[in-house]
Amino acid sequence: MHVDPVVEVSGASVRFAGDAALSNVDFRMFPGEVHSLMGENGAGKSTLIRAITGVIPLDSGVVRLDGVPRTFANPRQAQKAGIRTVYQEVDLLPNLTVAENIMLGREPRRRGGIAWGRMRSDARDALGSLGLDIDPASPLGSYSLAVQQLVAIARAVSADLKVLVLDEPTSSLDQDEVTELFRVIRELRSRGVAILFVSHFLEQVYEICDRVTVLRNGELVGEYLTTELLRIDLVQKMLGREAAQLESVEVRPETQPSVVDSTPVLSATAIERRGMLQPADVDLYEGEVVGLAGLLGSGRTELARLLAGIDGIDGGAILIGGAPARMSGPRDGLRAGIAYSSENRKLEGIIGELTVRENITLALQAEKGWLRRIPRARQDELSASWIEALDIRPADPERPAGSLSGGNQQKVMLARLLALSPRILALDEPTRGIDVGAKVEIQRLVSELAESGMTVLFISAELEEVLRVGHRIVVLRDREVIATLDSEDVSFESLLALVASADPDDPQAGSGIA
Repeated sequence: MHVDPVVEVSGASVRFAGDAALSNVDFRMFPGEVHSLMGENGAGKSTLIRAITGVIPLDSGVVRLDGVPRTFANPRQAQKAGIRTVYQEVDLLPNLTVAENIMLGREPRRRGGIAWGRMRSDARDALGSLGLDIDPASPLGSYSLAVQQLVAIARAVSADLKVLVLDEPTSSLDQDEVTELFRVIRELRSRGVAILFVSHFLEQVYEICDRVTVLRNGELVGEYLTTELLRIDLVQKMLGREAAQLESVEVRPETQPSVVDSTPVLSATAIERRGMLQPADVDLYEGEVVGLAGLLGSGRTELARLLAGIDGIDGGAILIGGAPARMSGPRDGLRAGIAYSSENRKLEGIIGELTVRENITLALQAEKGWLRRIPRARQDELSASWIEALDIRPADPERPAGSLSGGNQQKVMLARLLALSPRILALDEPTRGIDVGAKVEIQRLVSELAESGMTVLFISAELEEVLRVGHRIVVLRDREVIATLDSEDVSFESLLALVASADPDDPQAGSGIA
């Protein structure tokens, strides 16, 4: 039976400052399908999505909804037409109730005021239609990110929904939460909703998606059914080169640091923070990469923040170069030569409205004090050198950092920290949400920094990546350090069993259940 696309884009082209972000791209989505948009950072995925959802206009081309050409001047017009987006960082209001968030801007009225009972009832219906048992009167901020994403989807469903865009919805979820999200996606698909699932996790794309469109360098590579496209072929189409070239890249530093009879750069003994991390011992040596491995909520980020001085410790001691160090805040960490890169690029990293130059020099300026301004010539020199050293693209220091791809934003954050010349660099999920090629670039950079004598603390939810990058692996479970291992002595399977369960024969080991 012939089915017409609910969304069809023809000849889409978009240019930014003379550069082609999209060039004559065709794209379509069918009702009752889950569609994935794949490509490296800078391939044009975000630009195409922003054009479909009314964030930016097309320079040329046309967007059709149900066969009718449409021009959306802003996202609100796209939403009224039935196109809604749920972003990686949920854009709801945690201080309001679940019902208030679901019905925000569409509150039922009675006698000039809000009909609170009806609003909660309508919200309960929207949640119930997705099989979600969430109290509409409860504060949204009391729930996990996973539940907040489901509330955002319920908000979309409560209106006339034709197309749902999910932007990296699983990047911060554990396996159980992903399973629940996929159940909701399948429910929406059965109702005829067209769903655009944007993710860099190939396993998830193949599990949930019916169709995939591949972009490269702003151009269309092709549209494929996932059942007819091998994963290795998909990677090759995304990258334009053999995937084996990436898989064979050795990113761990060649030189294994000697920890025998040497003083750790940092030594932490029984450090803890109540409710966040049980007493932990960690030693970091010069020129080594130490990976932190564990499931979501295991204490990886909490440990890194304590070591970097972002959060104060409630007990234990930290020695820097063998001398006691007071680590009660970020300034103490910076004074000790420790720089921390947050996993949340949006809230604690890139300032999208500032230029690349301003972002790179921001931490250095803060260290000097705002009354002692860094001369513009020095800013230009610093930004140009780091843009070249890290191959930040496009190489335009005056471009707003928020307009860069995720991988290049991550490089800008690294440049900001490296400009401080730290002894220890703590990287929390530095490759999350970026494509395979950009991941290898970041991993290579980590290797080069370690080879030059810097100590790197590397956190990743992907155990393969931790094994690939780190000399040693600190394993956490239930907010406790349970082992420190030489990466050459552990396999992926044994590491997975260890982070999931103390007993490898436990039937839940490796299931993602913490």
